[in-house]
Amino acid sequence: MTKSIEKIEKVVLAAARALPYYAKLETLPGVGKILAMTITMEVGDIQRFAGPGNFASYCRTVAATRTSNDKKKGDNNSKCGNKYLAWAWVEAANFARRYDTQCRKWFDRKAAKTCNIVATKALACKLAKTAWYLMAQTTDYDPQRMFGQPAKDKMKT
Repeated sequence: MTKSIEKIEKVVLAAARALPYYAKLETLPGVGKILAMTITMEVGDIQRFAGPGNFASYCRTVAATRTSNDKKKGDNNSKCGNKYLAWAWVEAANFARRYDTQCRKWFDRKAAKTCNIVATKALACKLAKTAWYLMAQTTDYDPQRMFGQPAKDKMKT
């Protein structure tokens, strides 16, 4: 049984490595082999998304609420988008906050203002938007573009 799984994983990994986005996605914090494979194969052609906000919406990382006069009027397309990408970005956010110091600091600031669930979803959204830039504009991952300049460096300049 495990030999069969290993063979399948080897073939799928070889196919994923051939896709143009795989290597770029692996550079994101929290995204490893499996998540990079999942995201690469679920996204398809990134050019179908006009911008990072559209991509984040498709990934179900943004809130879809409908309000009027501060009253909730419905759930507003809670099932639109790709549920597998939603799972992948939340997993990436959990790994990123655990193993990347900048992600952890950003998450802690957000969680102090709201709650852990909202902060996790916000970090997932930030990662999804960053991934759009990596894939659509073929840029390299730059933590300063994602989080801004660190506070102590801002004081020096």
